Amino acid sequence: MGIKNASLLSLLALSSGIIPLISSRFALSRIFLSVSDGLGKIVVWLKNRYKKKKRLMQFVFFWHIIVLFPVFMNNYKIEALTTAGIYIVLALGLNIVVGLTGLLDLGYIAFYAVGAYAYALLSTKIGISFWLALPLGGILSALLGSLLGIITLRLRGDYLAIVTLGFIQIVHLVLNNWDSVTNGPNGILNIGRPRILNFVFERPVHFYYLILAIVFVTIFAVRRLNNSRIGRAWIAIREDELAAESMGIDTTSLKVLAFALGAFLAGIAGVFFAGKFAFVSPESFTFFESVTVLSMVVLGGMGSIPGVILGALIITILPEMFRVLSSYRMLIFGAALILMMIFRPEGLIKRHDPHLGENLNE
Repeated sequence: MGIKNASLLSLLALSSGIIPLISSRFALSRIFLSVSDGLGKIVVWLKNRYKKKKRLMQFVFFWHIIVLFPVFMNNYKIEALTTAGIYIVLALGLNIVVGLTGLLDLGYIAFYAVGAYAYALLSTKIGISFWLALPLGGILSALLGSLLGIITLRLRGDYLAIVTLGFIQIVHLVLNNWDSVTNGPNGILNIGRPRILNFVFERPVHFYYLILAIVFVTIFAVRRLNNSRIGRAWIAIREDELAAESMGIDTTSLKVLAFALGAFLAGIAGVFFAGKFAFVSPESFTFFESVTVLSMVVLGGMGSIPGVILGALIITILPEMFRVLSSYRMLIFGAALILMMIFRPEGLIKRHDPHLGENLNE
């Protein structure tokens, strides 16, 4: 046959053995990769399912504790927690404007006052029920918030703060001096309390569960809103308004929307305040209240829902726990805020964006 033919035959025989071997190994590797990919997806699914189940169990656990709080507390502590609930709703609303959109609003309590006085007048003059006034007060506050947002569209930073500061002073003066409508400094008495058929909300525990329901709905709505495209657009405006506008974000509409939604939540809290105490006066809606709510947002962490809730609880509950130091309360409060700004300017709990994998407050 010759050496050349023999070499060709041996080469063909060798290749006929190697090629199937190589192809079989490639097929096995493809099968292995597909199986490992499938197993990886199953592991990720089980991990996510475990995390969701763990969060659900934690939520159910804390929810049961919160619901059972009044069983182990006296009326004074229940009143303190109810007041904390009002401030949580207020802080969550202001967090939309300050924490997410980056607009410094020092007149936020004006919307709180509008909601409270709206229900007070509707209840005493017309006899409208609490449940109907609840959305109406929020809508009236939202309209006023939209108007303020339109007026301050081109303002940022110190200029915006000065305008909103003037706004709260105007509202306070109107409430104090329009005697024919607001009854001036004497306020409005005999406001109707919430009722369901023949059941009237009168005891502290009744208002505790009512504000708890409002807080739960507010947290759910604000959380969904923050994680939506609108929430991300607000964050973009906060970080760089010019860059956000160049990317096609309608900054004008979104800033007005932030003012309106924040004011809506403040109006809801105001209606609850009027229904709970059956009395409103201008002294409940001062500039100091705006500073207090703003401090809750800054202390807890701007843009962070858990942080805002924690800040509201700390500023509301701690002064009640240390009433023996009431003479030094504002001194301690101011010193604590200064220390926070020095050592932890991002707040107690940072806002974490799981999609970007970074803290947006940094």
